[in-house]
Amino acid sequence: MQTPASMVMGIVFSPLGLVLVFTAAITPHWREGQARLGMTGPGSLLRPGVKGQGMGVKSVEALLLLRSDGLWESCLQVEHSELKQCWPVAGPYQRDPRVRLAQGLVLTSLFLCGTGIILACIGVRCWTDLPLRGVTATGGLLVVMAGLLSLTALGVYTHNLGRLGMVGASQGISNHRFPHLSLRPAGSLYFGWLGSCLQVLGGSALLFSFKHPRCPACPELPVCPPNKGETDVYDVTC
Repeated sequence: MQTPASMVMGIVFSPLGLVLVFTAAITPHWREGQARLGMTGPGSLLRPGVKGQGMGVKSVEALLLLRSDGLWESCLQVEHSELKQCWPVAGPYQRDPRVRLAQGLVLTSLFLCGTGIILACIGVRCWTDLPLRGVTATGGLLVVMAGLLSLTALGVYTHNLGRLGMVGASQGISNHRFPHLSLRPAGSLYFGWLGSCLQVLGGSALLFSFKHPRCPACPELPVCPPNKGETDVYDVTC
């Protein structure tokens, strides 16, 4: 069977998009920020009087914290060291309705995309001559819906990236002992954007399976008749 180019394109792009979106969902790098610890200010662990210790204090003053958040996990690491700790999201960030919306949309997207890929694989039916075009196109529709849902989740998260979980800041609560984090988009977001676009592209290619091909030599026929020249004929003599 000669598989149409649209089906091949959909079968390749859809699983690739699913893998990228799944990778983005499980990694804690949707947003990241860094803050330099002021170790010689009021209430710090080090007092100005101990600056005579030289290089040891200088390295402590340059201590930099790296914070990253995902949909289900957050991490904190000290730069240029092996000190790193990750934990499940909790507190105001976990309870933020926009984070919960992104979680639900991503989970629904993964389920729809997986179901669509299974239907597309069944519809292509590489072991037969005629594919099930309706089943393949239905799978493509599910993959397109999955891509749109993940794009919506990414858009909501990116638009509110700096305000997610910032309940204390909105209420005017501040704590000078903790440094302020300048948050920015991280690598998982880019994986998610790329995977979502591939899902939409692959699903759209599978949607072209609704269109039945026509034979150029016989426009009135839905499919081209088999070429008799390709059939081997053997003369049997007794």
